[in-house]
Amino acid sequence: MLKPIGNRVVIKKIEQEQTTKSGIVLTDSAKEKSNEGEIVAVGSGKLLNDGNRAEPQVKKGDKVVFQEYAGTEVKRDDQKYLILNEEDILAIIE
Repeated sequence: MLKPIGNRVVIKKIEQEQTTKSGIVLTDSAKEKSNEGEIVAVGSGKLLNDGNRAEPQVKKGDKVVFQEYAGTEVKRDDQKYLILNEEDILAIIE
């Protein structure tokens, strides 16, 4: 498993099946890039100037919305993950 460092998080993207209003399922190349995912690992937090670490605002299991072109995509055990900075997360989905 991937263990992020610092203020980074690992996200498993939530792929959404997209269909047109008439019910046609779009192919992968025609779909919009998903910007939602579930957090699978959280780093230790951002290192502050005083040497302390800021507590991460997200935790494992949170479903989040992140910036569209943020992070680095990696593949482990036939699963795609996205590693990004916590600042690239826009909202937690409740």
